[in-house]
Amino acid sequence: MAADITSPTNDRIKRLVRLRQRRHRDNEGVLVVEGRRELERAVNAGLSPREVYLPSGDAVDFPGSQVFFCSAEAMAKASYQTRPDTVIGIIDQWDTSLDRIALGSDPLILVAEGLEKPGNLGAILRTADAAGADAVIAVDSRVDPFNPNVVRASTGAIFTVPFADAALDETLQWLQSSGISVLAASPHAETLPWGVDLTGRVAFMVGNENVGLSDAAEAAADRLIRIPMLGAVDSLNTSASMAILAYEAVRQRSK
Repeated sequence: MAADITSPTNDRIKRLVRLRQRRHRDNEGVLVVEGRRELERAVNAGLSPREVYLPSGDAVDFPGSQVFFCSAEAMAKASYQTRPDTVIGIIDQWDTSLDRIALGSDPLILVAEGLEKPGNLGAILRTADAAGADAVIAVDSRVDPFNPNVVRASTGAIFTVPFADAALDETLQWLQSSGISVLAASPHAETLPWGVDLTGRVAFMVGNENVGLSDAAEAAADRLIRIPMLGAVDSLNTSASMAILAYEAVRQRSK
């Protein structure tokens, strides 16, 4: 059943604004998906929105969802980017434990420790989808995986890539028990990524945007690898580093 919302002070619009804060999302057990592409990817992945908010006159159909047609003013108020032409969906959060991840014969896992920026987690998920990685694991992360900025930066890949949120010890134990070699990116390493066989059961681990991997993570890795830096800067963005490593694995596996 569809309903109309004309006022930006409507209670449902106020609720959408409140859901920008993690505590309100967690209290309801939901995430907010903004954007047609992102919401379509969620639906194509088998997720059914509880609610969908559309511009008045929009012909998009979401069977099984409670649909609200909103005025431009109401949509602009509800939107993160104040876009009156956007689409917003409310979807249930899901389990992000390691047990949810199913592995193939030669899995490629992308592990990021201590992330602080939602955009970096989203970009890593986007890379994982493009590179055909089996999963992304956020280790000791400071980022809410259901932050709308994660959804936006991933362009909906959060719905297509298995994802887990776990502690370092738990992650290392899971990787070891799964027979997966851990290759940690470190500026102190001698070995370059293209000098390592990446065609088997491999996990890449990159660190925090500011300080890199923790000492514990480096010490637990099976091998340290270094991305060469030839200019004046001494580090790359976390998601850029992960993309370089992931696509070296793609290159080797595509031979």
